[in-house]
Amino acid sequence: MKRKLMIWLPLMVLFSIVEAHQHVEEMLHHHNSDSFSLELIHRHAPQFTNDRLKTRHERLEDLLRHDTIRHGITSQRLQTRRRAGEAVSHPASIEMPLASARDYGEGQYVTTLKVGTPSQKFRLIVDTGSDLTWVRCRYGCSRRAGDCTRKGRINGKRVFHAPLSSSFSPIPCASEMCGVVSLFSLTTCPTPLTPCAYAYSYISGPEATGVFANETVTVGLTNGRRSRLRNVVIGCTNSSKGSTFDNVDGVMGLSNTKYSFTTFAAQKFGAKFSYCLVDHLSHLNATNYITFGTSRNRVKVSGKARYTRLELDAISSFYAVNIMGISIGGKMLEIPMKVWDTTQGGGTILDSGTSLTFLADPAYQAVMEVLTKSVSKYQRVKLDGIPIDYCFNSTTGFDETSVLKLIIHFDNGAQFEPHWNSYIIAAADGVRCLGFSPAGFPAVSTIGNIMQQNYLWEFDLEGKKLGFAPSACNNS
Repeated sequence: MKRKLMIWLPLMVLFSIVEAHQHVEEMLHHHNSDSFSLELIHRHAPQFTNDRLKTRHERLEDLLRHDTIRHGITSQRLQTRRRAGEAVSHPASIEMPLASARDYGEGQYVTTLKVGTPSQKFRLIVDTGSDLTWVRCRYGCSRRAGDCTRKGRINGKRVFHAPLSSSFSPIPCASEMCGVVSLFSLTTCPTPLTPCAYAYSYISGPEATGVFANETVTVGLTNGRRSRLRNVVIGCTNSSKGSTFDNVDGVMGLSNTKYSFTTFAAQKFGAKFSYCLVDHLSHLNATNYITFGTSRNRVKVSGKARYTRLELDAISSFYAVNIMGISIGGKMLEIPMKVWDTTQGGGTILDSGTSLTFLADPAYQAVMEVLTKSVSKYQRVKLDGIPIDYCFNSTTGFDETSVLKLIIHFDNGAQFEPHWNSYIIAAADGVRCLGFSPAGFPAVSTIGNIMQQNYLWEFDLEGKKLGFAPSACNNS
């Protein structure tokens, strides 16, 4: 059987479901609750790693090790479509939904999700650039042979035993859904009822193979109850390779595509989701929430919410925004508009899985020129393993109040004012760096999760609107 070549990308966001103490009927009733929340826990939290606690230098090196690969593939994929003469279409169309299914990878935040009937609990990487939600799984085990124990493990890792779930329903390879996901499904179909199989192969090594199924997942509602969500597309992965999966059981896909968990949640709870990312250097046990649905996210905001257009059709599977320019210290930088224009090879996405902010070269050069001058009086430092152009010694009189204010201007006048330590980032003890990377050109620019920190972000998929407000990401 032929495997499709896929690319490994990091993405990121990782969560833990808010547990409740009461049961509700299996199907959601909107008068009970119109939303549910997942608790966000940073990937470096001690409960998700067996390693020793890492230094700031090591944590940043770990985050950035994946960034360059991820962003390069994002830009390459868009350029390849253009060279082939392919029009950018709505991500829910037949051709486009699976374009981003290649970027499963090590994420920034983790969640716990209950899968199956009766439910089995699994720890998942949450990836805003991946289509499919999958868990490490055993599908062909035999009850008679005694190898389908509910709490059994494979090679010491937790496994979803599909035959023990009464709601597990394999998707036939002759189905329309299997045809839609052909970019990462196996090309053979022995019989119409044979389960639709997938085989991911990643250039960097990790793999995931298995079968698709419709399954029930259990979520915690914001009213303190629980609900069972039926017919969620789940990947039953019977083989996964790669160190990224050592401490997790699978991936939760949250991209803007037809079969992602985001799309399914939008159909059930309302086409909105929101999250608030704590500082990546905050206490390891700090948590916050992502909320799916129309209810207000529980975090407090410290300023007025601002809104801009969310471009869901511009860059397939990603959450794109229109930028008009960047100002530093009250002065607009000279950046050609083609940098922000998707029709000329540019454009900008908001990505919770990329750590640094990547800027197309003309924008990167303009931003770095001004910021470098503003910190040039401090001794320049070179950090091994950190692919950032400019770092400096912050122990010799560094004054944060002298940092020039950077503002990203959206097309409708909305202004995003990131906190100074979101672009003058702490890279090691006594060392600060300018938190930007060059993306080349033409290339897609990316507002990474460090730049997004300490803001509440609300994605209105139906209204195609992005809202944002400053927040400490504390629960109200």
